[in-house]
Amino acid sequence: MGAQAAETIRTDVLSEAREACYKARDAFYACLEKESDKKPTEIASVGLLYPVECKTPRTEYVNRCRPTWVKHFDRQYCAKKKVKRLLDDSDSRREVADICNYFDCGGE
Repeated sequence: MGAQAAETIRTDVLSEAREACYKARDAFYACLEKESDKKPTEIASVGLLYPVECKTPRTEYVNRCRPTWVKHFDRQYCAKKKVKRLLDDSDSRREVADICNYFDCGGE
């Protein structure tokens, strides 16, 4: 039973792997914020657009995290941007539409 149980352990959900995923995710989203003035040309999951300067952090993020987590975190990021846009009257709708080109993200 011990050997069989060891085979079913999913290493990508263990603490160390989760921490690596979160670190890669945070690096990608930090890049998005830093490069927000650049034109987004790359397409991620759920219609998230990002500048080419963030391609390396995006690749690391996708490689370190489970695909379902990437999709979830991308949706979560877009939802936060939508709320920020709704609460901050000085932000233009164009900025959010450029970053999140997904109907749940507040795109026009």
